[in-house]
Amino acid sequence: MRVVFGAEGWRFGIYAKGCLGRVLLSTSLLETRVISQDTHLSIASLMFDGMDQIDLTGPFEALSRLPNSSYQIYAKTSAPVRDLNGLRLLPDATLDAAPQCDVLHIPGGPGQEALMEDQVVLDWIQRQAGGARYVFSVCTGALLCGAAGLLIGRRATTHWSSLHLLRYFGATAINERVVTDANHVFAAGVTAGIDGALRLAAELRGEGTAQAIQLDMVYAPEPPFDSGTPESAPASIVESARHSYEQITSQREATARRAAVRLGIEFAK
Repeated sequence: MRVVFGAEGWRFGIYAKGCLGRVLLSTSLLETRVISQDTHLSIASLMFDGMDQIDLTGPFEALSRLPNSSYQIYAKTSAPVRDLNGLRLLPDATLDAAPQCDVLHIPGGPGQEALMEDQVVLDWIQRQAGGARYVFSVCTGALLCGAAGLLIGRRATTHWSSLHLLRYFGATAINERVVTDANHVFAAGVTAGIDGALRLAAELRGEGTAQAIQLDMVYAPEPPFDSGTPESAPASIVESARHSYEQITSQREATARRAAVRLGIEFAK
């Protein structure tokens, strides 16, 4: 058997010997990992004050459509939370009432910073991740995963304003919209969570199921401007955006440095 790496990922090729032609039988590892639809999947999301609701609701839109699955949202208390723009949301239950999930989803947003040294939340993330089939973070939810010790040795991504902070958690920062590393899926930020959720849906139930979900969602974005990344946006817009993130980024870096010390991670200064 010969293993070939191509644009679609690792593929196994079986070559027939003694033939005039060559027969290639290939199958994507993605399809071999698909979980049977007879197996129920439980999906759990973390909810907290100051999160960006689309980091939660975007993936929810996709993953809640998975066949034979259930989706529950957990918070530290049963009280309603408000996202960074004031949208009021209600969790299904508290963290201590959450059973072991198959898929753990950690959103981000400015409120993530308040949880970076919250041992109750970090312990919950670590415990759930330890028994989950997949861990999925969106935006600065990756920093929460990092604070819980989940990023050491992994390739990861997060919101562009925090990408440089991943090294403090032992990760290799990858400037891509979605990054997968073994059973971890990282989405860069905000709307990228939908892309990451569809990628995860394909891992869980197969590409056909993910494509059907995408069609049902009419997810075929045609943004009016090509300014969705620092590389494509006008320089003046990027400069203004970076300035608006200065304070929270400074806070996040200080917290990340403390986390690195706690986790025993050395980094170049």
